[in-house]
Amino acid sequence: MKLLIISQCMIHTSMNEREETHMAKYFNHKKIELLAPSGNMDTFKQIVKANCDAIYLGGKSLNMRMIRKGYNFSNEEIKEAVNMAHDSDKKVYVTVNNMLNDSEIDEAAEYLHYLESVNVDGIIVQDLGVVQLCKEQNIKKIEIHSSVMMNVHNMDFVKALKEDGLTRVVLSREMDLKTAKLLQTETGVETEYFMHGDMCSVNGANCYFSSIAMGNSSNRGRCFKPCRWSYRVKKDGNVYPTEYPLAAKDMYMYEHIPELIEANVTSFKIEGRMREPGFIVDLVNTYGDAIDRYIEDPLSYDRKKHAEELYENRKRDFSTAYAFSNPGLDFINTRYEGTGKFYSTGKVFSTPTEEPEISEKALNKVHEKVGVESSTTKTDLLSVKVNNLEQAQLCIELGVKRIYLATEVFLPDTFMTVEQLRSLIETKKNTEIYLSLPQMMDELQCELIDQYLEKQGHLFDGILATNLGSIKKYAKKYNVITDYNVNIYNRKAMDYYKKLGVKESTVSIEMKGCELPTFMKYATNPVELIVHGPLRVMYLDLDLYENTRVLDPVEHEDNQFVNNEVLVLKSDKGESPVYIDQNKKNHLFTAKELCLLPVLQDIQFESLKSYRIEGQTYSLDELRVVIQIYKKALNDKTKTKKLFEQFATTRAGFTLGALSF
Repeated sequence: MKLLIISQCMIHTSMNEREETHMAKYFNHKKIELLAPSGNMDTFKQIVKANCDAIYLGGKSLNMRMIRKGYNFSNEEIKEAVNMAHDSDKKVYVTVNNMLNDSEIDEAAEYLHYLESVNVDGIIVQDLGVVQLCKEQNIKKIEIHSSVMMNVHNMDFVKALKEDGLTRVVLSREMDLKTAKLLQTETGVETEYFMHGDMCSVNGANCYFSSIAMGNSSNRGRCFKPCRWSYRVKKDGNVYPTEYPLAAKDMYMYEHIPELIEANVTSFKIEGRMREPGFIVDLVNTYGDAIDRYIEDPLSYDRKKHAEELYENRKRDFSTAYAFSNPGLDFINTRYEGTGKFYSTGKVFSTPTEEPEISEKALNKVHEKVGVESSTTKTDLLSVKVNNLEQAQLCIELGVKRIYLATEVFLPDTFMTVEQLRSLIETKKNTEIYLSLPQMMDELQCELIDQYLEKQGHLFDGILATNLGSIKKYAKKYNVITDYNVNIYNRKAMDYYKKLGVKESTVSIEMKGCELPTFMKYATNPVELIVHGPLRVMYLDLDLYENTRVLDPVEHEDNQFVNNEVLVLKSDKGESPVYIDQNKKNHLFTAKELCLLPVLQDIQFESLKSYRIEGQTYSLDELRVVIQIYKKALNDKTKTKKLFEQFATTRAGFTLGALSF
């Protein structure tokens, strides 16, 4: 495909000029940086001559683009790239932006020292364990930028990162420009915003589907893109003619450069480390030219110049995503979808895959990887996350040690009133009651939670926290436990949160069987492990229920495993239920129930203090059975396999989740 947008003569002339003296861009004294991607050295040699101010790239490990051969930079190539960029007065940022497991800590420490020694300008990180490592290793010459995968989404979060020395925040993809401006104005931190390229419909670092179904973590650079599989939507006995209801359009902010600058965004990021060089070079030069034109003459600036060429040469259709409002179904792409392919190679990412079932082979695998290292410590604290008052009352009746009251309540339930909460507390006996915070908290939700805790916080025994801002704010006042979406995957991340006052940490649901023993061995805080329940593997601002309001059904078919009023995504491998909460957030769960009951004997560790049941989606009868069986199992772990054999499910079956791999 020919992507010639600015004449070659213009490009070559301007390249020669920029090689001699590259000038930083400013608008009304606001610094503006066009940040370009580079997937390998061949591409870099072209991008460094293009109209950009900085380039980001990844090394051969520890970054979020680990899925294809022939990409990423060796250490020697990083050094060469930095020298070339600095000769052109441009910066290089290196992505150290996947989650580390404990076996990678030493490698990461050595790598960080190397990056500092070759004068890399900055690193882009997701895992706060890397921030902790930088402190311990005295890495001071490199700027630290938060990755979009850190999912920074509120003021408290930004302030916490600034206090820890991060100089730039890559904002959540779901953040609008008004909020972006507010956060930057109030904190003074540089902000980075996606300007063009591939997007996800799932909130950053909150997609676990690839990991649970295929053992390939999207948070560790190996996403197999289940969001781009084909699904039909089902609800109320109707089937709706969706094809790719999770497949996002590409970000396109070319016509909104003035709004990005007005929002105090410093760095305009183009996605595309895996795109072909010619496409990326032309894209960068087109955006760079537009920024230059706007700076030079804002009054007669033509937003549309070259827009038609960009549209004609697009990979997918375009969207401004959440920049101005929630885009709804307009965010979803249809052009070129369904191939599941890299567009430049034709290689298939993946096809719909069933979650792995519990089998004798899977049980033996867990025993081999986990059981050998286990201790004989008795752990009997059972916790349950609940959706409503009735579930909470049942937990107290059955003597559960700890209840998490979800603030993101799945409809048609509503959060209990203060009177109901007080009544519950009067009957709780020895049961602890914790408030479980929303998985994503915008400024409005932060205000609501602050006010609620100011008035009712004394009624709770603690908080199940979901983001750094809330943890830093509440850890000195309440007993705080981090939820699994905080993505604590290594001891350094646990150390980071422990120093903030966190009392207990939930293991990431992506932890594999081969990784769990080492994680537990080095854990510096007590640990909670989710052992049962459908797992939330996608968390979305996208409202899939809208499909049922705008599309006409094409056939009638009842849901297989959940009530008809629950929306499900149906592929040829099964049905995944999607629950909606009071804030219209969508929560996609596994079709199968996680069940670690038959391996409880193998997962006894000194640091493991609590087992959790994810109970929000269960009926009272289902929840009663699950709790009773686990209480029996915790009483005598030698009976777990027999108890599992008695366990019936009304769902698609049972899985060991990531422990299967």
